[in-house]
Amino acid sequence: MDRAQKEVIVAALKDIFIDTNSIVVTQFSGLSSSEVTDLRAKMRDAGATFRVTKNRLARLALKDTYRTTIEDLFNGPTAIAYSQDPVAAAKATVDFGKKNDKLTVLGGVMGELVLDEAGIKALAKLPSLDKLRGKLVGMISTPATRIAVVMAAPAGQLARVFGAYGSKDESEAA
Repeated sequence: MDRAQKEVIVAALKDIFIDTNSIVVTQFSGLSSSEVTDLRAKMRDAGATFRVTKNRLARLALKDTYRTTIEDLFNGPTAIAYSQDPVAAAKATVDFGKKNDKLTVLGGVMGELVLDEAGIKALAKLPSLDKLRGKLVGMISTPATRIAVVMAAPAGQLARVFGAYGSKDESEAA
């Protein structure tokens, strides 16, 4: 790889380190190419990306960013999983790591918060951003539905009372 190619890779990694919400640093010693392909597919399905990194280039890319605190994690055969959704990369990485012990989580960042392995695993247990949004909309719309039911109940009761008096009057008239 020549200098120009390395500069392009460093610039791309710097963009990833600056622009993404969540980055998980992993070690993938012993994964076959088919296992890495499977992992990348699962990451894509979750809305995340998996990228093998060269440690020296990753450390260069981390310089002059606010995420220099994870620089020490880049030792050995490392890769990063990243996503805009704070939970997606962690969830996909931890789920794959449960099935394949060749992938280990070293740590990562979420926003400006540095996370160790336990922090990434705890983050992976949280629901995704889309699921949280759905729950929030459900919680907001539920009280409105209940208010509409309560407000409609007296009118329904009045209609039933008037209907009962109407049918009573008809039966008495007959």
